[in-house]
Amino acid sequence: QITTLINHKDKPKRSDKTLQAIQRVGQAVNLAVGRFVTVGEAIANENHELKEEMNIACIEARRAGETIAQLTDVASLDHPESDSHITIFTDKTGVVKAARLLLASVTKVLVLADRIVIKQIITSRNKVLATMEQLEKVSSFQEFVQIFSQFGNEMVEFAHLTGDRQNDLKDEKKKARMAASRAVLEKCTMMLLTASKTCLRHPDCESARINKDGVFHRMRLALEQVIEIVTDSRPNGENEMAPISIYSGIKEFKNKVEGLRENLYFLSKENLSTMLEVILEHTEDFTDSAYTSHEHREHILELSKQAKMELEQLVSVWMQAQNQKTKDLMEDLEVAILKTCQCMNELKREVHSAATSLASDLLKYQTDHMVLKALKITGIEGNLEAVAEYTCKLSEQKEQLVEMCRLLRHVSGTEPLEITCIHAEDTFQVTGPQIISAAETLALHPSSKIAKENLEVFCEAWESQLSDMSLLLREINDVFEGRRGEKRVYLSLPRPGKHNANLKALKPVKLDTEEQAKIAKLGLELHLLTSDVDSETEKWEDQENEIVQHGQGMSSMAYSMYLFTRGEGLLKTTQDLFHQAEIFATEGTKLASALHAFSDQVHDDDKSLLLLEAEKLISMCRQLHITAKASVQGKSATFTKVDACILKTRNVMTLLCQLLPLCCKLLRKNKAGNGCLKPAPPWREDKIRTGTNAHTPERRAETFGIKSLENHVTNMTFLETK
Repeated sequence: QITTLINHKDKPKRSDKTLQAIQRVGQAVNLAVGRFVTVGEAIANENHELKEEMNIACIEARRAGETIAQLTDVASLDHPESDSHITIFTDKTGVVKAARLLLASVTKVLVLADRIVIKQIITSRNKVLATMEQLEKVSSFQEFVQIFSQFGNEMVEFAHLTGDRQNDLKDEKKKARMAASRAVLEKCTMMLLTASKTCLRHPDCESARINKDGVFHRMRLALEQVIEIVTDSRPNGENEMAPISIYSGIKEFKNKVEGLRENLYFLSKENLSTMLEVILEHTEDFTDSAYTSHEHREHILELSKQAKMELEQLVSVWMQAQNQKTKDLMEDLEVAILKTCQCMNELKREVHSAATSLASDLLKYQTDHMVLKALKITGIEGNLEAVAEYTCKLSEQKEQLVEMCRLLRHVSGTEPLEITCIHAEDTFQVTGPQIISAAETLALHPSSKIAKENLEVFCEAWESQLSDMSLLLREINDVFEGRRGEKRVYLSLPRPGKHNANLKALKPVKLDTEEQAKIAKLGLELHLLTSDVDSETEKWEDQENEIVQHGQGMSSMAYSMYLFTRGEGLLKTTQDLFHQAEIFATEGTKLASALHAFSDQVHDDDKSLLLLEAEKLISMCRQLHITAKASVQGKSATFTKVDACILKTRNVMTLLCQLLPLCCKLLRKNKAGNGCLKPAPPWREDKIRTGTNAHTPERRAETFGIKSLENHVTNMTFLETK
């Protein structure tokens, strides 16, 4: 509105329509400022320490708004230029000054309000810390129950405040760090409960005390990191060292090399050599690792040697081109640039293959959780010798997983994924010893139900992190292959002049933070379903199978819709989402046609079941298509339509999760010996059967589990009776 006023053209003739429009804009600005200032004054009254500063800023904003209203009060004037009434036409600089004052004062109000939010989070953290200190010192169950109830309420408040702040963060790196810290606090709350109960029941047990101390220490670190992110500071004024990965190093190196096409003098050869040395130093993490295969190690060493040679050749041609810029030399330089970049791409591909193949093998090997099961059994038996044997095995697994996280960080592709890898590494480092101390406590007190419950909680945390790693590995692969993130371009996205003309007439709308929060749970369920569908499609040897291809396409589109619920990805507006839902429904209809064709190959008994499921799919896709095409007006109606589209997409994905294994089963039955399925080991079948429980939204949520916290508080009466 202000821009409209300042940029208006001074014409000799001014119509009544123009004068009325200017006055309406001025009044609209003044009214908006009035509403804004009212909120600012209310905040000031609730926060006395900033009341004076806030009130001054509000007064300045109100005054500026009134000045703009006065200067634009021109509609009723026959002679706007009259000296008796100063207007925007006689004093345009006055409007500019008022606009500057308004923007400055509004900014000040926002900054002060932000300081208040930060103070609320710090105050909430301090309450949590104070109550934690009391919890550490309690000596009776009754006292513990009372204090933990208070602690639970304080953690719920902290969860709400930090959740809102996380949604407000624009920096994806900070957002990822905040999500990691809040995930730690969520999991540690339950650990703190069982570890403290175990310590109270067995006060003389050293392993129980170590177990409890570890939980308290980790929660304090997580609370401190939240405050660092919120206040944008580091303890003792130290600077945050950004983790350097091979991917980011190669990306920067290639940008510098390719920059030589435009400017031969913008950097020195020493700079390029140093950058390559840093990258090759990081590849030693792979070549020195005991878990890197011999083949990968040899390839990485060969490519490292080749990269040095290509850079030497590039530098030689580059130096000649600086002295004599001939056509032949510039062509040689172009060839050297291309060969250097190609070598770096091959190195990037090799380290990615080394890291992801190691991760895939490790995660498959650990899916049965044999060591955890053995620790529980031997602990209940009180077999200290066997517990010691299995704790050694768990320590070995922990070292393997930590190494896996370090290597994955190098190839993660984005800063948020790098941070997730670091968080996973920390989780394995800490949770491993905590499981060991919990198992030792149970072995010393085999009849203790509370010690058994405590071990279960820590084992669940380990299993949950392994499950998270499977998702993380998939996301890293997707980024590498260009299927996820901002680089991905899905063909169904609306593009100017490419799709139906109705898109032009509709005004694109973005969801605000509150609306995104409302559909976050639906979006998360959609995310988990895409994982399940991908898991099913990966079992097919014939990846060209029509059923598989349609399933993969639908999964990719559903993932884009999930990213939309987080305010990420390429679906930027609600119209993008609706168009994606239409294409998703069309793809589902195509899948139904493929199922009809496949039904001709199966026996009569099975054919009816398959056709019934195909008809369900057609009906669901038709409903989704109708919903996506429906015309709506207004913010509330648009949000309702968004919610309905995502809900119906989720229902289709749920049906798809049932259809894919059914088709696999029928293929095995009808083409015994020639099936298109890989022979699946028993643990994978178990995983699929239990997948629903293991991957529920509550367990997998990236946001703080407020409901689970509230449940802990609600159940305190039950704890007291126990």
